Amino acid sequence: MNPAFRSLHRHGMVRVAAATPLATVGDPAVNAEAAIGIARTAHDAGVDLVVYPELNLSSYAIDDLHLQAALQRATREAVAAVVAASADLRPVLLVGAALERGGRLYNCALAIARGRVLGVVPKTFLPNYREYYEKRWFASGAGLTGLTITIDGAEVPFGTDLIFAADDLPDFIVHAEICEDYWAPTPPSTQGALAGALICANLSASNVVIGKSRERMMLSAAQSARAMCAYVYSAAGPGESTTDLAWDGQGSVHELGELLATSERFAHEPGLTIADVDTGRLVQERLRNGTFNDAAAVAGHPETRFRRVAFRHEPDFADVGLKREIRRFPFVPNTPDKLDEDRYEAFNIQVEGIAKRLVAARAQRLVIGVSGGLDSTHALIVAAKALDRLGRPRSDILGITMPGFATSEGTKGNAWKLMRALGITAEEIDIRPAATRMLEDMGHPFGRGEPVYDVTFENVQAGLRTDYLFRIANQRDGLVVGTGDLSELALGWCTYGVGDQMSHYAVNAGVPKTLIQFLIRWAIGTDQYDRETDAVLEAILGQEISPELVPGEELQSTESKIGPYPLNDFFAHYLIRHGLAPSKVAFLAWHAWHDAAAGRWPLGYPESARTAYDLATIMHWLELFLIRFFQTSQFKRSAIPNGPKVSAGGALSPRGDWRAPSDGTAAAWLAELKANGPGIGG
Repeated sequence: MNPAFRSLHRHGMVRVAAATPLATVGDPAVNAEAAIGIARTAHDAGVDLVVYPELNLSSYAIDDLHLQAALQRATREAVAAVVAASADLRPVLLVGAALERGGRLYNCALAIARGRVLGVVPKTFLPNYREYYEKRWFASGAGLTGLTITIDGAEVPFGTDLIFAADDLPDFIVHAEICEDYWAPTPPSTQGALAGALICANLSASNVVIGKSRERMMLSAAQSARAMCAYVYSAAGPGESTTDLAWDGQGSVHELGELLATSERFAHEPGLTIADVDTGRLVQERLRNGTFNDAAAVAGHPETRFRRVAFRHEPDFADVGLKREIRRFPFVPNTPDKLDEDRYEAFNIQVEGIAKRLVAARAQRLVIGVSGGLDSTHALIVAAKALDRLGRPRSDILGITMPGFATSEGTKGNAWKLMRALGITAEEIDIRPAATRMLEDMGHPFGRGEPVYDVTFENVQAGLRTDYLFRIANQRDGLVVGTGDLSELALGWCTYGVGDQMSHYAVNAGVPKTLIQFLIRWAIGTDQYDRETDAVLEAILGQEISPELVPGEELQSTESKIGPYPLNDFFAHYLIRHGLAPSKVAFLAWHAWHDAAAGRWPLGYPESARTAYDLATIMHWLELFLIRFFQTSQFKRSAIPNGPKVSAGGALSPRGDWRAPSDGTAAAWLAELKANGPGIGG
């Protein structure tokens, strides 16, 4: 086992925390003790960055006491105490203090690491409305760049042009802003992100009123999405003065618009809200979104104006676990509200897609091969809903089941039951005579009665089915609806040309196998069809996934050949959507799948299907996925028919998300996995 494999730092992650200390009104010495205590707790928890509330050393709600020399001196002493204590601690600390410089008092964020102050960032936007009077005490940092401030006898950078970057941990790059700064139409963190910061932090006081928690969450989520960063927010908590205001100590961590962690509000104990942010993913997101670079250009390239303050972080690359929920099914939300909303959207995207194509083609009917398996079932119920929406009879759908040499009575029976329940036009064509004749004409051993079940034997059947569908569509003025899904396209698990790779419209091409199962469950749970149809859908969901092409006593299992679809969809999401290194995909997959009892499963996922995969299993199927995806199957994707993009996780159409050479190799991906993976074979 490669000991570094399980270190989050090896995979471009940084552990951050929003701190909620117990404040003491106007007593910097006690506030420093509270800050140091939390810093030590964070050190023990393997935290790399701690973000404290605004003015946590000075106290926020002390009004004119900010202008007292004794308090200003005590604040400087509190800063010195925190700096001294940080010398043997792991985390970078972003603490808040009011500091005097040049006859002005500034509301500041101080970056402290390993016994020194890295720099001081003054607050830009000072609220002076409703309950706020900050301009009475503080000067704005707007326009202050390239300056220094003396802290305990040392000159350190001062200004709004600072970002802090570890020189021994790539992508640990931090920008700090303070409270009102991100309520402004032009948050300073936008410029910081455009200058290269991947983690933006907000030291906030932010008294609480009804509904303000939602507003903070909205702003943090929006800024992390818009600036393509992680956003760590820390609001003042218990101990601040409640003379006129109250505080809830809300802390949160967002990344690309998604909430990773949030604190308990109104707690009476100090707390840390910890999450591992994926800075490597953030880099990849910026690389693949040209608008981010365009925004930097329009802003005059902030990186040319910002000072990048370097520091040694000295990570030990130990295994400290992972403080980040990794969804087993990245195409499927874990939370019930999002799951229902996403399934509604996915289903209706498909319905609208096929409805528009039917109208545009002026076809009289839709032609679908119905096998009784998951994909054709889903394509058929989508088509039925499209006909309903167009006000046309479902009899305008021609469903054809085409049993072959290994078709089971169960799947064939389900195909007929489904077609009858939906009220479509249904027919059956036995492809065995035509397949036998073709194999005979080819001189294939099976044509001479020998039990040879090779890829030719399989593809003759798959090709004949598609051939029949196209010719029947010609004959009856129809449009062939493809049933193959995104997972099969990723793996190349489809027959090219005259086969299930081709159709007039590939309605499932943007939907992975794992999501199709949830969409069918959604159709059942939301009464999209009648009880008879629901009963057939339940039966189909309970079947093993099989191509049913090879005869024999044992059912031919797709997943035994190409790997479990849950793992393959996991690999596809992180490789296609995010471009992550295979070793990191393995790391994430292990955390997501090694313990069936850990984490959340999507609502409605059967208990009996809740399994776990060890690292050796993950590595085996990941290596196969890399070969199939990058090396052997791109030519099929380069020639796929039209079909709607459904998931933000990506699509594989060469006219959409994915363009790649058909004659590529998987060598670089396999080499990376071997060099940086766990050091065990597949």
